[in-house]
Amino acid sequence: MHVLKKYFITGLVIWVPLVITIWVLSLLVTTLESVVPGFLSPQALFGFEIPGFRVLVVAVVLFVTGLLAANFLGRGILNIYEKILGRIPLVRNIYQSVKQVSDTVLSPNGQAFRQAVLVPYPSKGLWTMALLTGSPAGEIAEHLQAEHVSVYVPSTPNPTSGVFIMVPRSEIIPLSMSVDSALKYIVSMGVVAPIESKTGKTSKINK
Repeated sequence: MHVLKKYFITGLVIWVPLVITIWVLSLLVTTLESVVPGFLSPQALFGFEIPGFRVLVVAVVLFVTGLLAANFLGRGILNIYEKILGRIPLVRNIYQSVKQVSDTVLSPNGQAFRQAVLVPYPSKGLWTMALLTGSPAGEIAEHLQAEHVSVYVPSTPNPTSGVFIMVPRSEIIPLSMSVDSALKYIVSMGVVAPIESKTGKTSKINK
């Protein structure tokens, strides 16, 4: 029984990551294909199905959109498009909120999710890993006595859910490991040790 259990666990270790990877990729492909209108489907264009064609269409549309938005005419059209959406009730609130988040997270120059840190959570004396997202501003910053930073604390083993907290900068311990290494450590519940940095020193938190 011990030998059978050993081989069974070894099989799980090999197959589980592969199956989950295939499932995530399949979900991503299915989601991308669902946004392609019917008249652009390979069945409508060529009379037969072509695996991955809709994903290719989405990739081309994204590339062309980015190319057009990079010039003066494209930016003008984008501004008109955003003004129209900004006048539609409910749509305006959803679009502006999503755009602010995407601009912050996806911006090449942004600092969101660019650094891993240790924070005292859920109480002092207990520590967890978090991702730096920025600094409080406006009215929120006025109510905080000391300088604070905003962090996202991912849940284990599902990092897509978690909590957002603001912590005094003096209580943050910056880590020199990459965000990828930190996420692997979180997802594995501490089983997969993070890769040590070449310098072996902690990095400063970007202001």
